[in-house]
Amino acid sequence: METSEARIELVPGLGAKIVSLVYKPTGKEWLVQADLKELGQPAYGSSFVDADMSGWDECFPTISPAAAAGEGGRSLPDHGEVWALSWDASVSEKHVDCAVRGVAMPYGLSRRLAFSAADTVRMDYRAENLGDAPLPFLWVPHPQFAVSEPTRIVLPPSMPEMLCVYGGSSRQEGATYAWTAEADVDEKPTGDGRKFYAPGRAADGWCGLSCGRSGNWLRMVFDPQRIPYVGVWIDEGLFNVQNAVALEPSIGFYDCLDRARANGTAQTIAPGQACEWSLSVRLGAGGMR
Repeated sequence: METSEARIELVPGLGAKIVSLVYKPTGKEWLVQADLKELGQPAYGSSFVDADMSGWDECFPTISPAAAAGEGGRSLPDHGEVWALSWDASVSEKHVDCAVRGVAMPYGLSRRLAFSAADTVRMDYRAENLGDAPLPFLWVPHPQFAVSEPTRIVLPPSMPEMLCVYGGSSRQEGATYAWTAEADVDEKPTGDGRKFYAPGRAADGWCGLSCGRSGNWLRMVFDPQRIPYVGVWIDEGLFNVQNAVALEPSIGFYDCLDRARANGTAQTIAPGQACEWSLSVRLGAGGMR
């Protein structure tokens, strides 16, 4: 998909993975590229970090492995089901629709990609309960944005502190950290990684990245009433071949469907009903607007 300012490449058969996101005026490739000559089809239930570790994947209906609701002992795999499944796709002049059905739980998930402006892609999601019992879920996008130069993770002023939920070797899980001290990521690998969540529901529906040398920037915008939580994953060569940042506006807090159900933050869809939400990504250079 392409406009005068942006180009997107996706592979519906590989979890509807977005493999490239380019801001054309500067040639900036925002997504980590696979260190493989050919992307392989992941096996259902395999570990996410054993796959290509590139591009933009969708995590649904969990991130960490969890029990599948109402399915008598079945389990949901690492980073959910849909990233390892082949999605159906339909293409029109103005948008690309991809859709998939669940394996361990009865649901349908779809995503429509369309340009709302030359520099902005809009992603519209729909999850439908195809079963006869309530369907709990959580969702996050998992875009592995490449850190090829010093990069600042820009969060709203309403998120001055972030809760560490995975500390790696340098942070403490369960501690809160001032974001001013955590926002900058260098391109040099350290072999470490960490993840944060904004504590509580988000008051503002945006987050972004700003590149220190080139001036390229990326801004994600969403409705905090529908997507009320914000996570940030920082990988400094722990799992990836290069440093990467995943901005993860989230339905559910945090990462595991079992935990989100217990703390009341998982979304639940009644039988025969659906839930819809959207996310926009805007690209630019020369100062984030």
